[in-house]
Amino acid sequence: MSIQLCVFDAYGTLFDVDAAARDLAIEEPRLHAIWPRLAADWRRKQLEYSWLREIMGEYVDFWQLTRDGLDWAMEAQGLNDPDLADRLMALYRALPAFPEVPEMLDALHHRGVGRAILSNGAPDMLESAVQAAGIGHLLDEVISIHDLGQYKPAGAVYALVAKQMGVAPEQTVFVSSNGWDAAGAAKAGFRVLWVNRAGAPVERLPYKPAAILSDLRAVPDKL
Repeated sequence: MSIQLCVFDAYGTLFDVDAAARDLAIEEPRLHAIWPRLAADWRRKQLEYSWLREIMGEYVDFWQLTRDGLDWAMEAQGLNDPDLADRLMALYRALPAFPEVPEMLDALHHRGVGRAILSNGAPDMLESAVQAAGIGHLLDEVISIHDLGQYKPAGAVYALVAKQMGVAPEQTVFVSSNGWDAAGAAKAGFRVLWVNRAGAPVERLPYKPAAILSDLRAVPDKL
């Protein structure tokens, strides 16, 4: 069965989540030495809170999780500065896309393959990120989990793709930079491409990606 749709995770896959801390460190001396750890802790806690709140049944939107993760990461670095946190959050709302994203999305279009995002991000977050990155014209749909009120890797999240796009999982390629998300999507029946930018080991979970890529450039050729 031919592939009709390519669905992307957003944060860490299309958008560079380290950029907020890295870019502010250029002008903020307090971040010069610590921004890599701050960015890593921020991302880790953001995701941990999504999983924990999913398990606990205590949903809040992804913007709140992002702020909660940042607050934890800043405290871990001995930073107590709400203004600095606000500046970082403002930059997070306008994260850049990875350099290869526009050309890759355009190549999919020329192959007649639909392009969509499926993200934990709140709708306003995703709208801001897509606009800031200048890729809105290269996407057919942006799907947020917000109305569902559940986070990946809950199965109901992946079912949103068929519900909103009308394309069956076996006709869909799912692309994510998160190993756990790749596993969740594979369980849902998608053909999964894992973008393993960090060269991490494959997750010890029952469902595996169909292919592992170092970045997004090869996505069109892996369909």
